[in-house]
Amino acid sequence: MRIVVHGQQAFGKAVLEALLKRGDEVVAVYVAPEKEGAKADPLKEAALAAGLKVMQPSSYKTPEVLAEFKALKPDLQVMAFVTLFVPEEFLNAPTHGSIQYHPSLLPAYRGASAINWPIIKGEKETGLSIFWPDNGLDTGDVLIQKKTPIGPKDTLGTVYFDRLFPMGVEAMLEGVDLVKAGKAPRIKQDEALATYEGRCGPGNARIDWGKPWEQIDRLIRGCNPAPGAWTTLDGQTLKIFDATPLPAKDPKGIAGKLGEIVAVEADGFTVVCADGRFKVTRVQPDAGKKIEAGEWAKNANVAVGSKFA
Repeated sequence: MRIVVHGQQAFGKAVLEALLKRGDEVVAVYVAPEKEGAKADPLKEAALAAGLKVMQPSSYKTPEVLAEFKALKPDLQVMAFVTLFVPEEFLNAPTHGSIQYHPSLLPAYRGASAINWPIIKGEKETGLSIFWPDNGLDTGDVLIQKKTPIGPKDTLGTVYFDRLFPMGVEAMLEGVDLVKAGKAPRIKQDEALATYEGRCGPGNARIDWGKPWEQIDRLIRGCNPAPGAWTTLDGQTLKIFDATPLPAKDPKGIAGKLGEIVAVEADGFTVVCADGRFKVTRVQPDAGKKIEAGEWAKNANVAVGSKFA
């Protein structure tokens, strides 16, 4: 079966290498074009190293791009982390169409930040879907789904890199095998259960110290490593990546004001929230690198009584 791999970055590279390792016939690789001055995409580098044809169109809406794709005579397009819009005519050009990876249990959490939001919203479970893409946003029929729990200490990084990434590579191979065998299902998504969340960006990641500790904890973990939950001190932005919640037995008895730093120690600092405190241990100052919170507090001469906005 003649396969075209379409994607970018580490996940696209991993899918390509897994297909090549087991002897699948990959006839070309489509990669998002790099921004000016950026390094070559890891998927592109892997494809070139394997001697494969690499295509990097800036749009998939032109007749020329479609004709070039059809000339490859593809049987299946395997889409691993695709961000550009690909119209149905292009998706349906291969003999068996296209299959795509999405890091949520569709139809829940359609959209670009499908890993952040389940953590932020307190879900106990998430997963991945391999689906048949169409012109909608993550609306196509489902082929495969895999589930994974979200633990109380999980971050965006642990959920994705430890589980959804390797599970996703395996699921894409499983999808290819089902297509080859003519046993690939097309399960309609239940639109009544569909949810969509916009991109989780800095505007969503600001910490409100007046919120309960559970909400703040989920926000910090769901934004670690990106976009990074943040707060401000004396007008300067500080991203917080690691923080241990310290719930209060009696919220009415918490000493200190909301957002106030009530302890500064070598391994971090402690800040007050609505119903407890947080021991913050890893941060990133504005325009700086990630460092231990105690080191940052020392370098910034942060004193007990300082207050985050």
